[in-house]
Amino acid sequence: MKTAVMGRTNVNSPISSSAVDKADVEAAGLLDTSDQKRDTHSTEILGVPAVLFAGICYCMASGSMVILNKHALASFNFQAPMSLLFFQCALAVVLVKFCELFGLVKLQPLKWDLVSVWFPVNLIFVGMIGSSFFALKEVGVGMVTVWKNLSNFVTAVGDVAIYKKSYTWGVWGVLFLMLGSAFVGASTDSKFSWSGYSWQVANCMFTSAYALYLRSVMDKVSEHTTNKQKMDEYSMVYYNNLLSLLPILGLIFAFNEHKIFLSQPALMDSTFLVVSLLGGIIGFAISFSSLWFLSQTTATIYSLVGALNKIPVAVLGIIAFNESTNPKNLASIVIGLGAGVLFVRVKQQK
Repeated sequence: MKTAVMGRTNVNSPISSSAVDKADVEAAGLLDTSDQKRDTHSTEILGVPAVLFAGICYCMASGSMVILNKHALASFNFQAPMSLLFFQCALAVVLVKFCELFGLVKLQPLKWDLVSVWFPVNLIFVGMIGSSFFALKEVGVGMVTVWKNLSNFVTAVGDVAIYKKSYTWGVWGVLFLMLGSAFVGASTDSKFSWSGYSWQVANCMFTSAYALYLRSVMDKVSEHTTNKQKMDEYSMVYYNNLLSLLPILGLIFAFNEHKIFLSQPALMDSTFLVVSLLGGIIGFAISFSSLWFLSQTTATIYSLVGALNKIPVAVLGIIAFNESTNPKNLASIVIGLGAGVLFVRVKQQK
C-alpha cells in the first residue's frame, strides 16, 4: 500500500503541525488512487465492522484537531501562534520517536544527503502550516473549510502548466464552482479580515506548491533512503516536524514573539494548555488513523469520507465559536463543501 502525505489536512480539514488533509493531497495525485480492494478480513472492533470503526476514528481525529486548534488560537487571545506551532512540531517529533522506540514504526535515520534533498520541501511545509495557523486564528471554521478547497484549483492549474496533465470539463466545472463559492463566501462574511483571508490564500498556494513540488522530489528521495524506497508516512512526519523547528524558531524572532511569549496570559490558563496539548496529540494521531482507514477501504471512499467530514466540522465550528453568518454566506459554504464532495466523484470518473 502506498502511503499518503501527512494528513489535515485538509487541511483535509485545515492543516495541523503534523498532518496535511489527506483528501486534498489525494486530489493532487499523491495518494494511490487505484480502487484496489483492501483485505479487511471482515473483522469487528467492539461489535463494529473494522472499516467503519477506522473511518469514525479518522473523522473524529481530523475534526477534533481543527476545533481544538481554532479554540487554542482564537478563544484565549493568544498572540504567539508560531510558538504554539513550534510546540506542536516538537511534540510530533517526540511522539513519533516514542513510536519507533516501542517498535510501532520504523523511521528513516537522519542523513545529511537525505536532509539536503528534503529541506526545500520542508520550507514549503513550514509556510503551509504557518499560514494555516494565522488563517485559522482570524477566519471562521466554515470559511476556512471552503477556502481550503481552492488548493485543488491551484494544484490543477499547476498540473497543467508543469506536468502537462489534462482534466475533463466536468472537473474544471466543479473547480470553478469551488472558486465562485469561496469568493461569494468571503464577500458576505460579516467578519471579513484582509489579514485572515490573505493568510488563507497564502495557505492555498503553499499547499499546492507542497503537493506539486513533492512529486518531483519523491524519486530523488528514494535514492537516499536506506531501503531505496519512497519515504513512508511516519518518516515524513519525523523529517518535516524535526526540520521545521529551526525555520519556525526563525519566524518566532521575525514576528517578535520571543518578546511577548512569556507575558501571554493564556500560558497561565490550564484550559489553554490542555487544549494546545490535545490539539498536537490528535494532529499526530491523524497519521495513524488515516493510514488505518485507508488500509480498510478504497482510495475513492477514503477521499469521499474526508470531503464529507468537512461538512459537520464546518457546522460544529460555526456553532461552537458562534460565527456570524447570513443566508448568502451560509449558501456559499454549503455549495463550496458540496463541490468538494462532487470533485472527488468527478475526478474518479474516466
